[in-house]
Amino acid sequence: MRDINGKIAWVTGAGTGIGEAAAKSLAAEGAIVILTGRRKEPLEKVQAIITQAGGKAEIQSGDLGKAASVKRIVEAIMAAHGRIDIVVSNAGTNVPNRWWRNLTTEAIDTLVSGNLQSALYVTHAVLPIMRQQGDGQLIHTSSMAGRNIGMVSGPIYTAAKHGVVAMSHTINLEECVNGIRSTVILPGEVATEIMQFRDPPELPETLAKMVQPEDMGTVVAFVAKQPPHVCVNEMWVTPTHNRGYIAMVKGRQAQWDEARAKGGKG
Repeated sequence: MRDINGKIAWVTGAGTGIGEAAAKSLAAEGAIVILTGRRKEPLEKVQAIITQAGGKAEIQSGDLGKAASVKRIVEAIMAAHGRIDIVVSNAGTNVPNRWWRNLTTEAIDTLVSGNLQSALYVTHAVLPIMRQQGDGQLIHTSSMAGRNIGMVSGPIYTAAKHGVVAMSHTINLEECVNGIRSTVILPGEVATEIMQFRDPPELPETLAKMVQPEDMGTVVAFVAKQPPHVCVNEMWVTPTHNRGYIAMVKGRQAQWDEARAKGGKG
């Protein structure tokens, strides 16, 4: 494992959830963390927690769905530190009315911009810097919806997260010769505030069985600390109590029971 003390780590979507946990974990390892999100107040709370714990955190707020905003943030980081070693591209969102039957074009724009376009802009902005350094680690938050087509996350979120998976792997195809590593993490259900966008919102007892943000923070730090000659291409992180698996087993059991009731074989 490498020492990331003093490394410059840019974390997007850092105000809550996985991004907040990732920022705290990286700061605890000694990285200087740059916190980005659209809302400044949550970032200030995360910054205060990190600094009170003896870590170093700075704020660069902005809308990552806008290329000019991404450019401004990257220029500010470079002006202050002269390098970017680690990028945790974690910004993401969902909407309650996420199905084809009730989608609006505004919701489509929100989902594509918040989940895919922002990741593309961030990647596009930092790759030239990492090429010049001959070193760099990108860590992208996708979703199990980025590998599996299902009925929970909605079609646009699913499509966008598939795009993030593809993007990360293409970075490794092109940039491995430049010492750049890209990891895409595919969490299952994580107990973040995005769960409140479900209809109905998840209950506390259900959230308690999910992967917790702190678990994801630990995973991000683990990836960031891998030596430069190691690339963790893709990771799946799911709850042990996996409702998707349970539903599949119950569905298959129902098929077996129906077949037996008809005198057939399962």
